[in-house]
Amino acid sequence: MNLAYLPSPSQGVWHIGPVPVRGYALCILAGVFTAVWLTGRRWEARGGRREDIADIAIWAVPFGIAGGRLYHVITDPELYFTAGRQPIRALYIWDGGLGIPGAVALGAVGAWLGCRRRGIKLADFADAVAPGLVLAQAIGRWGNYFNQELYGRPSHLPWALRIDPAHRPADMPTVGLYHPTFLYESLWDLGVMALLLWLDHRHHPRLRRGRLFACYVLAYTAGRAWIEALRIDHANRFLGLRLNDYVSLLLFSTALLCLITTRRPRPDDDAPYPPGREGAAEPTPTST
Repeated sequence: MNLAYLPSPSQGVWHIGPVPVRGYALCILAGVFTAVWLTGRRWEARGGRREDIADIAIWAVPFGIAGGRLYHVITDPELYFTAGRQPIRALYIWDGGLGIPGAVALGAVGAWLGCRRRGIKLADFADAVAPGLVLAQAIGRWGNYFNQELYGRPSHLPWALRIDPAHRPADMPTVGLYHPTFLYESLWDLGVMALLLWLDHRHHPRLRRGRLFACYVLAYTAGRAWIEALRIDHANRFLGLRLNDYVSLLLFSTALLCLITTRRPRPDDDAPYPPGREGAAEPTPTST
């Protein structure tokens, strides 16, 4: 019997009158606001306007949440669309199930729309947002803690996570302690954020025009690979590997190729970031 372990929260939902306040949602929102704050500071330090980031976030965040949910539902459709399941639960975002690859992919579409409105290059924004994005992931992962989900294999380590009986795997109802993979990923993400900030300080401007974002993809997917090897939650597999492993490998390879093919300095690497609205379409005059 373990004398030391991490307890799960006594509850993940609180009620203010009839309104439920969910720990999962609070973690996601905290991550979003922290990312916007950090990105705004970084963008302003590079000559941009901080309000540009809030405007872009209005587009990127809803797209990102929708993309994260779509990725989860598409890669695990049997959880919602097989006999005995409830398809409506595919819309229950508060139950957990936001895939980070989908969130980043569709969030990039929203960011592109926001950048286009402000006359900002998406690659410049991507470099500014990379540390804040992975910080948001580090904070958001604690939502899995409140939902008691996405934990790893059984463990007897002092930092093993105790899972309540209602949330344990059906085939291991008497096993109470598991690897806290949410914590592993959160700590890894904090390390990636520190690495990106150091790289940006040490190698700026060589890592501009999308190259710092490529470093984020490399570092994050490398960590996701070993964390996926610990997880025991439901996942579709191919040749013994979880689907997320293949997605991480594809993203890692793409980011590495991007860095290799853009390793030579470009004439615009030293150019300042636009202060906002530069190059944006001017409003059409109207008659009075």
